[in-house]
Amino acid sequence: MKQDITLIDKNFLLGSSFEAAGLKWYSVHDEPIQLRGLAVHQGNDFNRLPLELLPACSDGVRSLSWHTAGGRVRFMTDSPRIALRCESRFGGFMSHMPITGSAGIDAYVNGVFRAAIRPGNGNGGFFEGEFRTRTESAQIELNLPLYNGITQLYIGVEEGAQVCAPRPYAIDTPVVYYGSSITQGGCASRPGNSYQGHITRWLDCDHINLGFSGNAKGEDSMAQYIAALRMSAFVYDYDHNAPTPEHLLNTHSRFFSIIRRAQPELPVIFISRPDCEANPAETPLRREIIKATYDCAVEEGDKKVWFIDGFDLFGSEDRDACTVDGSHPNDLGFYRMAQTILPVLKQALSIR
Repeated sequence: MKQDITLIDKNFLLGSSFEAAGLKWYSVHDEPIQLRGLAVHQGNDFNRLPLELLPACSDGVRSLSWHTAGGRVRFMTDSPRIALRCESRFGGFMSHMPITGSAGIDAYVNGVFRAAIRPGNGNGGFFEGEFRTRTESAQIELNLPLYNGITQLYIGVEEGAQVCAPRPYAIDTPVVYYGSSITQGGCASRPGNSYQGHITRWLDCDHINLGFSGNAKGEDSMAQYIAALRMSAFVYDYDHNAPTPEHLLNTHSRFFSIIRRAQPELPVIFISRPDCEANPAETPLRREIIKATYDCAVEEGDKKVWFIDGFDLFGSEDRDACTVDGSHPNDLGFYRMAQTILPVLKQALSIR
């Protein structure tokens, strides 16, 4: 195993439970550790969008872009013990979402969940934790907070252990998701339980999460940014954040057109909202607006488009058990969403 990492300054350990733990500590920025899903990860800046794009974004998107939903830290190691020390960008907590999901980091070892490391209830600042790999060679994936950001993240391994580049994803070109708070991950109990987290592990594919809670409104500036991204497929479902059906009608087809002009062969999946019972008066109209974009593309000969009826996402049984508040999915809701989206995405990516 090749090791090519710069040991970091240990001053950040002062006052922590790991101060005298005998571990070697590395910055998340160091090679060959990889950070996926973020446009910016340098110094204390971890952002889902390029910083130069932020002035063109709404205040809400600009603020939420510092939330690290979809960010993943990846590496391999032979260390039997791994410690993390992280500094949150924001304090506080969410009343309807576990802090393990909103502000915590969950760790997967060889694709299996191993630990949830999170701040104390309502506390910002540094938080820390550790876990055992239980294997001689471990592929580590750390999922970053869904509704918070980070300014520092350090990884500790046992003395003499090596840290190497991770195995590449089977699908290394990311699937890009754009949408509402549900897309961002609210209200999964852990970052890895978002529907994108499940799909990424099942397909072994990279992804970018551009969910902006309450603020994904189909803006042209966001469509133009997404249209320029390198991606294997595009999934979008900003239905919830369109203030009215009229707004959705005026933006949905245009948003798609901007992306389609830039990438004629890109697989695109349209999704309507899953919590159909939350607004039974408007949901059918919104569904038809989204379906109309799909139907128009098909009529024009587009063979790279798919539509998923949001009603199917939670399944037909015990739908009321799939959310925390009648709208935002819990872990069961996200799992069912992932199961429903998976076969469509596999078809779009030509995976058997």
